[in-house]
Amino acid sequence: MSAMVRGKWLALLCLMPFALFFIVFEIAPLAWVLINSLQTEDSGWSLENFTRIFSSKFYLQAIQFSLEISFYSSVFGIIIATLGSYSLRRVDSPLRNFVTAFANMTSNFAGVPLAFAFIILLGFNGSITIMLKQAGIIQDFNLYSKTGLILLYTYFQIPLGVLLLYPAFDALREDWRESAALLGANGWQFWRHIGLPVLTPALLGTFVILLANALGAYATVYALTTGNFNVLPIRIAGLVSGDVSLDPNMASALAVVLVALMTVVTVVHQLLLKRSYHVSR
Repeated sequence: MSAMVRGKWLALLCLMPFALFFIVFEIAPLAWVLINSLQTEDSGWSLENFTRIFSSKFYLQAIQFSLEISFYSSVFGIIIATLGSYSLRRVDSPLRNFVTAFANMTSNFAGVPLAFAFIILLGFNGSITIMLKQAGIIQDFNLYSKTGLILLYTYFQIPLGVLLLYPAFDALREDWRESAALLGANGWQFWRHIGLPVLTPALLGTFVILLANALGAYATVYALTTGNFNVLPIRIAGLVSGDVSLDPNMASALAVVLVALMTVVTVVHQLLLKRSYHVSR
């Protein structure tokens, strides 16, 4: 019994650095942002910052654009990542290892280098844009629009989605497919009744991570549009470091809105997980 007690105290002692790190770099900044969001330079403690946010078409547009870009890029990213992860399970090991390593490398390819690469390829005078125009496939393409940003976000969502979903396909056993085939089930019936229910928790979890990844993206969109596109991270950065519209309290309120959006997504994710678990049973 004494050995068990010593083991528990040792585990708690080893947990202390992580707990200290979590409090200092996660809880404390979040509390500071929440406190400052409820303060204004003129009125002191109030909800004026949130009132201004939800009564301003400019800030509402930033919320709308952030949600639209994040949602569509996450949907496209998880669809492509699911197909890619499943395909990796069906190919030989050398190619699989190469693609996995490449996905791991490209998942870190973001920020200014990624924005510059897309400008070279898909800008107004980008090489791919010019080739598509000459082939008559497109008339024009604006990389700096919402559609262009969805395409850009989808690019860096795919490698992350592949890395997260690839291990999930280990849960699908080959003998399940063979047993389903022996019982007369076709491919669609196997995926509907066995494959998708088994993969649903991983798909939902990956979608939430991709959504959070897109909602918080800043460096890439800033480098691409020089801060001229209206999304929440750009607005927050402008209010913190801007020369004209410096207002850290409003920036804190926008950050709280961003955290609230992610909280809602996480709660919905947990509810869907519970529902899928009960349905699968």
